[in-house]
Amino acid sequence: MKLNGRSFSRLDLERHSGALAATGGVRKVILDDGSERGVRVLEFRTGTGLAFDVLVDRAMDFGQAEHKGRSFGWCSPTGVRHPGLHENADEGGVAWLRSFSGLQTTGGLDHIFAKAEVDASQYRYPLRQTMQHGLHGRVANIPARLTGYGESWDGDRCLLWAEGEIRQAAVFGEHLRLHRRIESEIGSNEIRLHDTVRNYGFERNPHMLLYHIDLGWPLLDEATKFVAPIARTLWYSPVVPEQRSSYQMMAAPTAGFDEQAYEHELVADGDGRMRVAVVNERLNFGVMVQWYAKELPCFLEWLHLREGAYVIGVEPSTHHVQGDQAARDDGSMIWLEHGESRSYRTTITVLDGQEAIQQAVSGIRRVASQPEGDVPPLAASG
Repeated sequence: MKLNGRSFSRLDLERHSGALAATGGVRKVILDDGSERGVRVLEFRTGTGLAFDVLVDRAMDFGQAEHKGRSFGWCSPTGVRHPGLHENADEGGVAWLRSFSGLQTTGGLDHIFAKAEVDASQYRYPLRQTMQHGLHGRVANIPARLTGYGESWDGDRCLLWAEGEIRQAAVFGEHLRLHRRIESEIGSNEIRLHDTVRNYGFERNPHMLLYHIDLGWPLLDEATKFVAPIARTLWYSPVVPEQRSSYQMMAAPTAGFDEQAYEHELVADGDGRMRVAVVNERLNFGVMVQWYAKELPCFLEWLHLREGAYVIGVEPSTHHVQGDQAARDDGSMIWLEHGESRSYRTTITVLDGQEAIQQAVSGIRRVASQPEGDVPPLAASG
């Protein structure tokens, strides 16, 4: 383990302190005030300055995250809102935005993107011929059943981990379960997320998944860069050519900024991994996100650079931005039969220092470059 510029074995750490907590670990706490009251949180600390929260009662998504006192997980005005306050169909299906904060929010398990009403005849229930979905689905506001957490030694490596199950189910509806395992290590700047979604119901069920990984200030600031191996840009929101705020060099917080979203087709490396980075060269601080193309083939970039809600989102996804009905129509919807499952592996790495940033950026650019200019050219349709 590398800590404070030195290498340590397990024995070295034990000689210096009677408790691992002096270095790092995992601690369970319960928030106790305001709209956060009652939310269970696992606090991870790795000893390198990396500290992040796992929100057990919010699908084990990631809340606040920082490195050496510098925040990188987005902190929105909503805070860590208790899921008991959430109404999926409230506000015309966009109530999800009242719980939207933190380093990572999961979309799914059977719907992502815009609110929609879709066919539900597979459930064979007269009162549910269609299913109404709110923005990015239901899973992010479902509490997990926490099955374990803690610290585990393997020789001189100390693994920090947590596991839980999130159940999205209804009578005459879906029965999907998300098994989530989160790992890091003492001496590491890396967060590993391993998810498996399984259909426990006896009707085939649609499945969609998206990771809304959201990065905020001070990592995000004027001139922060977005780096990605972009083959082509498939879509962007209509405001992009009008507003012309750069997709790759971030603007300062801007009054009245209209959100900009893009779907980029990325190039995988030789191991089948997709990698993107957000870097602040002034602070020598960055974050790289990695996942596997065969698991999450689609990718979106989201910019909301408005004053008071300043954030860049990187979003690996199972499906294209056109969403639920389009996936059904073009045959790309994932249908899980009883007992079938899909697994996903994602890694979030803090880039601490100029060398770490250069290695990450050069590694991405060796795979593919990205378009110059503020507005990337759109790929020809068809």
